[in-house]
Amino acid sequence: MSFQSKVPAVTTAGLLISLGIIYGDIGTSPLYVMKAIIGNAPITETLVYGGISCVFWTLTLQTTLKYVLLTLQADNNGEGGIFSLYTLIRRRAGWLIIPAMIGGAALLADGIITPPISISSAIEGLRILYPDIPTVPIVIAILTMIFLIQSFGTEIVGKAFGPIMLLWFTMLSALGALSVVQHPEILKALNPYYAYELLVNYPNGFWLLGAVFLCTTGAEALYSDLGHCGRPNIRLSWTFVKCSLLLNYLGQGAWLMTMSGQQLRENPFYGIMPGWFLLTGIAIATIAAIIASQALISGSFTLISEAIRLNLWPRVKLVYPTNLKGQLYIPGINWLLWMGCVGVVLYFRESANMEAAYGLAITMAMISTTILMTYYLHTRYSSGLLSTIFATVYLSLEVAFLVANLSKFPHGGWVSLLIALLLLATMYIWISAFYIKRSLTEYVRLKHYLPALQELSADETVPKYTTHLVFMTSAPDPKKIESKVIYSIFQKRPKRADIYWFIHVDTTDAPHTAEYKVRHMAQGDVIRIDFKLGFRVEQRINLFFRKVVEELVEKGEVDITSRYPSLNKQQLIGDFRFVVLEKYLSVENDLPLGKRLIMQWYFNIKEFTSSESKWFGLDTSSVKVEKVPLVIRPVELPVLKRIPA
Repeated sequence: MSFQSKVPAVTTAGLLISLGIIYGDIGTSPLYVMKAIIGNAPITETLVYGGISCVFWTLTLQTTLKYVLLTLQADNNGEGGIFSLYTLIRRRAGWLIIPAMIGGAALLADGIITPPISISSAIEGLRILYPDIPTVPIVIAILTMIFLIQSFGTEIVGKAFGPIMLLWFTMLSALGALSVVQHPEILKALNPYYAYELLVNYPNGFWLLGAVFLCTTGAEALYSDLGHCGRPNIRLSWTFVKCSLLLNYLGQGAWLMTMSGQQLRENPFYGIMPGWFLLTGIAIATIAAIIASQALISGSFTLISEAIRLNLWPRVKLVYPTNLKGQLYIPGINWLLWMGCVGVVLYFRESANMEAAYGLAITMAMISTTILMTYYLHTRYSSGLLSTIFATVYLSLEVAFLVANLSKFPHGGWVSLLIALLLLATMYIWISAFYIKRSLTEYVRLKHYLPALQELSADETVPKYTTHLVFMTSAPDPKKIESKVIYSIFQKRPKRADIYWFIHVDTTDAPHTAEYKVRHMAQGDVIRIDFKLGFRVEQRINLFFRKVVEELVEKGEVDITSRYPSLNKQQLIGDFRFVVLEKYLSVENDLPLGKRLIMQWYFNIKEFTSSESKWFGLDTSSVKVEKVPLVIRPVELPVLKRIPA
């Protein structure tokens, strides 16, 4: 059985869903971008026109051209995101895992910075009406509410996201247009000449790219959510979103020009709102910021689940709160994100301070996507020229953004970088330990032990361990089995069973594969099942195994009734028992320092993760966990000399 996702066609529902789950981050950027560009500098035509020109061309080159037109082409059976892109090309070059890991870590770090800055920017609008209002407790309360509702799923409130974001973008357009009408000269800012003037001739103008970059930080979300909405819906809805954003930025610029020569005293986003609309505008902005935060949290959960199945992240508990496709909740990650968001709010307190921490990590993610996309274009189109042009243009642009963002490092940029480095270190430890363990696993040919398994099954002098004995095996070759499995069956305690089952799970590069293959290694006595599951498929092995056994019984390929004569007469099904071998670091090893540290950290982290049985969804009442030593380069003992007694 298999399943392949199809790219949805353009529909009204698809367009609304796109607005609700994709554009939260990039859609709330008008809350803080122009404020960050102006900063404390006197308002001048060069600064305002140049800032808007930079924003327009960044949205055009970075978001529209790179992501909407080019990167969306790289879909993995309809799915997008940095790990989906990596799985498309990972077999071409092993080193591609490095940009994939860096990009994944940076996107997760972004999920900790974006909710605080979006919600803080929205709530701080209240200071126009109530100058002394304490915003930090309100922001923390809203963040806590968002993370509390994650365990219930967002199926019900999610249906309202699209219409609310439609209202948000309509509001952005209307407010911007009303302001532009009063100062139509602002339309000249679309001329790239003003961007050049700002970056080259304005004092320290180049470093303002760090603030300009904030307008495109949500571009990665367009690609990550490709599977939810489909390419046609994203491209069409982006046309509307970009026009709304552009009108609002132009409107803010028009309002700023009325204050030429002065310093900025309030957020230009709220400056273009009529006084009577202010409270309504702040409420809509807050809800939009909450939706943006929700989209990033959901994206973080999806990213972690993909990383787990690619052996890039520890196996943590995954919960599916609703039957809706893509609905996922990871308790451990949820509360880590909450602690990170609250920590950011308490440390920076103001959205103006958070801007310094924002952008540095996401620049790394975009550079990683550019590297992977370059390789994808080269392999798909076999054109060195196309991939070279793409790499040259976008690496130049993104390295410029990175250099400009590095100026934020001492002012708070180190926070997002530190978070990204910690996440990257976890990924590195996990994937390195995976390869170390795999290199040390000893396999033996199963056919050499088939006669012994059949003899043990028929030997009534050995007490029966269970009717059906099921082992999880990591052996990719169906003709082989781990030597420790054989040791467990014959030597640790002879495990006599009527039928021996060996189950292997292979994670495929396609996202939604759900296939299996059955091999009768010894008819009626030894059966091997190979599951091929996509990297976005939940590995509920207990349920999958039960389904496969039912199909085998229906086709008469296996008899699972008890072989005890008294029970067989009543057609009672024999019991099933899973044996899971959990490895531990043996004290009898002599590892090089680097590998020793990796394995020590691996087992330390493993203490806080789900066990093998829980990860595979096995019924804990029928699981036997056996600890087996992971002997790595046994310590060389001195030669012992026996002396007379």
